[in-house]
Amino acid sequence: MKLMALPNKILNCGEIQLDLSQPHVMGILNVTPDSFSDGGRHNGKDQAVGHALDMIAEGATVIDVGGESTRPGASAVSVEEEIHRVVPVVEELVKHNVVISIDTSQPEVIRAAVKAGAHIWNDVRALTKPNALATAAELNIPIIIMHMRGEPTTMNNLDQYEHVIEDVIKELQQRVDDALNAGVKAENIMIDPGFGFAKNAQQNLKLLQQFHELNSMGYPILSALSRKRFIGEALGGADAQHRAVGSVAAHLISIQQGACMVRAHDVKATVDAIRVWQALQTA
Repeated sequence: MKLMALPNKILNCGEIQLDLSQPHVMGILNVTPDSFSDGGRHNGKDQAVGHALDMIAEGATVIDVGGESTRPGASAVSVEEEIHRVVPVVEELVKHNVVISIDTSQPEVIRAAVKAGAHIWNDVRALTKPNALATAAELNIPIIIMHMRGEPTTMNNLDQYEHVIEDVIKELQQRVDDALNAGVKAENIMIDPGFGFAKNAQQNLKLLQQFHELNSMGYPILSALSRKRFIGEALGGADAQHRAVGSVAAHLISIQQGACMVRAHDVKATVDAIRVWQALQTA
């Protein structure tokens, strides 16, 4: 089986450049009390920074800091609280040679985080909040635009698709076009098909099976399926803490089809698997 080559593209993250011709691991850092997999475990600056440093040591080149849970039914968080959770962690992480991504939909949060030294805006709501498009253009930083319908509280009722991959590409393209029209530079855009967001288990599997079709959009792709519910269902009902191997396997499948970055809880296992994949490429 010939594996798909990854796009040869440089992502400019301030003083750090990410070579996207090789896959990168984005380590997940939830500074929230209620995230679906690890809520509360790193809910505090010292615990969060310590976990981030562990992930960097394990091979993560990007740390994705999130101060609001986007699991189904998650409680809303005020902008002030989200900034309070995120910014002190960013201020510590900038002392280390790592790219910092911020998982937020709030323009005020990303502004505060970028001022503190963050590099990437990872927005599950695809710049749909008021003033988000203008903020993205003004900040001139890499933006990850993710596919989702509705809100985390309503998305599970919006999983009706004619053809899931075609519909996801069409809807993602509309959000990309809106960003470009607002002044966001094409070289700053990454896309994420949004595994688990407004998609049921079979739709997620179909999306992974046809992941390669996302390359037609011409943008670097993030695969973010770590410990998602559909992985657990494929494993016969495994809970979030027992989905690591399934998540690594699924991430490798997406890398083989063109993903240049994967967002993972289990960094070491993911990095080890990618190293084996890379060894295969040069064998």
